[in-house]
Amino acid sequence: MSEKIQWAINQMPKSDDAHLGIMSLDNVSKARAFHKSFPQYSVTPLARLDGQAARLGLGNLCVKDESYRFGLNAFKVLGGSFAMANYIADETGKDVADCTYDYLTSDELASDFGQATFFTATDGNHGRGVAWAANKLGQKAVVHMPKGSTKPRFDNIAAEGATVTIEEVNYDECVRMAAAEADACERGVIVQDTAWEGYEKIPSWIMEGYGTMASEAAEQLREMAINRPTHVFVQAGVGSLAGAVVGYFTNLYPDNPPTFVVAECAPAACLYKGAAAGDGEPRIVDGDMPSIMAGLCCGEPNILGWDILRNHVTAFVSCPDWVTARGMRTLGAPEKGDPRVISGESGAVTTGLVETLMMDPEYAELKEAIGLDKTSSVLCFSTEGDTDPEQYRRIVWEGEYPTC
Repeated sequence: MSEKIQWAINQMPKSDDAHLGIMSLDNVSKARAFHKSFPQYSVTPLARLDGQAARLGLGNLCVKDESYRFGLNAFKVLGGSFAMANYIADETGKDVADCTYDYLTSDELASDFGQATFFTATDGNHGRGVAWAANKLGQKAVVHMPKGSTKPRFDNIAAEGATVTIEEVNYDECVRMAAAEADACERGVIVQDTAWEGYEKIPSWIMEGYGTMASEAAEQLREMAINRPTHVFVQAGVGSLAGAVVGYFTNLYPDNPPTFVVAECAPAACLYKGAAAGDGEPRIVDGDMPSIMAGLCCGEPNILGWDILRNHVTAFVSCPDWVTARGMRTLGAPEKGDPRVISGESGAVTTGLVETLMMDPEYAELKEAIGLDKTSSVLCFSTEGDTDPEQYRRIVWEGEYPTC
């Protein structure tokens, strides 16, 4: 095994935590009510992996399986759709609670709002979610993908009626391209979960939308008589999902929050680099980001998510590709009696990390630092299924990116 996992225990100075309120229980409740209004809505499964937990020496291990989300094989649509609803609510003077699926697909909406063009950059799942929501709601979508994007992900976006391109630049450059085009377009709107100075409203709505997934998981854990996870592992690209999950569970358990661990792909580990620097300032990674974890290849942190993470995360972990490949294989070939989870390259990194920490003595220091042991109830999020089926099979069936 050539590349090693790297980590930084969070010793950054705390901020005033001004952005934690984005993920208030009330905001997340509104987002979930919006998603419930879609005829395609159902709660995605929470896989309870008792066999794997016993083998690893954990109390519980549960994985939220987002491959079932709205038939789109990934969680991302939760953010883009709720941001669109909020934008339309703002433009029409309505409360977002009134912008249900029925209203957004009605003749009334067509006369109240008309049509806008929603621009975005994506490694696949976010763009597909924006394109799907735009298609369902009678809006337009333009999607730019970074170099190295795969044809199946491109085709899935194009199938939703969006204008889609693969560019010869990285993800962060695609974001800048989409933002510039939105500015130049009459009724153009940039829908991106990367927040920057002056662009914070839409990313905050996207984070609230992601809260639906965290809220479902918390409810499902209680139904399983697991009253509270002791550890929540969540992956990060720009940190919007991570900030959403960490923010939600911090607000849900204000007196006794779980231990939070953020996992990134090594070539784009901007949050890990910020934590390693230790001063509380975000860091940027640029250039090419070769990784199978395409959805995590983002080098510029969302400043809203970063602020939540620096205040509440215990450890930031930079993971080579073999970590997520290990997770994909263990989820795809589970212990007897455990449900199977088909988890893609950006979906399985947290499970692969938990597996590695519990099985590999080389990482005992990190395991002990976060207090992972037989009393731990661990929650992970499998954020995507096999969004690139051929690559999934090469990894899971043919053994690409071996653990050792």
